[in-house]
Amino acid sequence: MASLSTPPRVMAIHAHPDDIEFQCAGTLALLKDAGCEIVMITMTPGDGGSAEMGNEEIAAVRRQEAIESAKLLGAECDCLEFRDLSIVHDNDSRRRVSEALRRHRPDIVFTAPPIDYMSDHEVTSHLVRDACFSASVPNYATKQWDPAPITERIPYLYYVDPLEGIDYFGRDIPPQFVVDISTKFELRQKMLACHDSQRAWLRAQHGVDEYMTSSETWAKKRGSLINVAHGEAFRQHLGHPYPHDNILLELLGENLVKAL
Repeated sequence: MASLSTPPRVMAIHAHPDDIEFQCAGTLALLKDAGCEIVMITMTPGDGGSAEMGNEEIAAVRRQEAIESAKLLGAECDCLEFRDLSIVHDNDSRRRVSEALRRHRPDIVFTAPPIDYMSDHEVTSHLVRDACFSASVPNYATKQWDPAPITERIPYLYYVDPLEGIDYFGRDIPPQFVVDISTKFELRQKMLACHDSQRAWLRAQHGVDEYMTSSETWAKKRGSLINVAHGEAFRQHLGHPYPHDNILLELLGENLVKAL
């Protein structure tokens, strides 16, 4: 088992405001109760997410919504200021994400899945995976202003579900384990409700007005895999040289973390 900070630090980093809430806020709330420090990071401020407001106007709204959501959890909040539909996998992007890892120094990282319905999510996943490794490399310079020192270790890395739990061809992507978030589901919904502008955007762009309901439906579906009311599902990155033991079992216990 890798050595952890005291208290353990947990980073959830996803592409857009509300992605974290939709996929892993219940688990973050459980970890908060277990004594962990939590930071919630978005790659972009959601600057493309409006049919009525311009980029900077909607970005300001959605940054504030993200802050209000994080407050409900007692978490830090940060944005790396990439732009919607413009997250790319290149050296500058890798340096920016690696600097975020060095600055926040997490023991545990949650991020987007490698396969998902849009590029911003997939590139975020790739960049975060790279950054978990490169942040600890002494000769890897991030070339950012006032750079933080290298991290002491590679953190535990977990991927949240892809949207609807499927790949490009509609085939299931089975999770490795599910966390019982039944006691934290109400808080998760309150956090998600902070992102009111996203609900308006989905309604205008995609004809979807089931923002809160779809969150509940999916949490119930994942919970049903382990016979609980609400669940969040994950896969752990187990490639060399990332930690291979499931630290969530130690922090939350077998009554909440159940392998499939």
